[in-house]
Amino acid sequence: MAESTQMSQDQATQTKNHSVWLFYLLAFGWSWLFWVPLGLHEQSIVTLPDGLYQFLNSSNNPAAWGPLLAALLLTYLNGGWAGIKEIIRRGTRTRFGVFWYLVALLFFPIVLGGAQWIAGMLGETIPPSPAFAQPISIPISFVIIFFTGGPLQEEFGWRGYATERLQTKYNALVASLIIGVLWATWHLPLFLSPRQEAYYNRPVWGIFVADILITVLFTWVYNNANKSIFATMLMHTSFNWSNYLFTTLFTDMGGLIFFGTMIVVVVIVVLVYGPQTLVRKPALANAEP
Repeated sequence: MAESTQMSQDQATQTKNHSVWLFYLLAFGWSWLFWVPLGLHEQSIVTLPDGLYQFLNSSNNPAAWGPLLAALLLTYLNGGWAGIKEIIRRGTRTRFGVFWYLVALLFFPIVLGGAQWIAGMLGETIPPSPAFAQPISIPISFVIIFFTGGPLQEEFGWRGYATERLQTKYNALVASLIIGVLWATWHLPLFLSPRQEAYYNRPVWGIFVADILITVLFTWVYNNANKSIFATMLMHTSFNWSNYLFTTLFTDMGGLIFFGTMIVVVVIVVLVYGPQTLVRKPALANAEP
């Protein structure tokens, strides 16, 4: 009986692992279907009809919705409407403690703002921020980014779907490294087109390092915030929003300070919380009865 139960658990785990790679195939397929032709056109490798080019080069391009669509489709196929309700419940789970709200909302403004301040003190020329030139845009941009700038389109997939399944086979740190590499790879076609974001105007290795480090922190928050996708959506929004507020990554020194700070923070998180789950167990949980 025990052996049969173990076999069933192993089969369930294997099915989850297969489904996560299918998720990536669908997410990449959808997004790259719209991003790659645009990038090839911008590089003068192909020539798109004007109407198609205008559509792909507009805010109506649906490429970024690939992770969300893939996650919802596979969740429905694997778990039906009950699975959809469960993932939506995690996407709207707002009760996870004040500390994790503070981490999700303030970590990146502090790190990026601090890196910019230090770089400026060391003599780096800091480009002006468009956000502080129009202060009214600061709160509005946070809401716009949350719904249309990546968090809603991506977090149900990267964290809500992929993280859940990869952690059934790998520890939290290894799962994060895998997701970070794949997340960065998913962004690669965007380097073929002119974009305003700082990270697409820097060497491509930067997004790999950044996404891997950020993913570890997202997993840390996700696992500690009661598996709340909403928590990582807030943190994702905060990162993109902070790059609107601060021009840190447009400077060499600011970028190096940011990466150095991120590496130190990630190492501390892994050492303190442990690579297995990135969740620190209470001392009493391990005490002898």
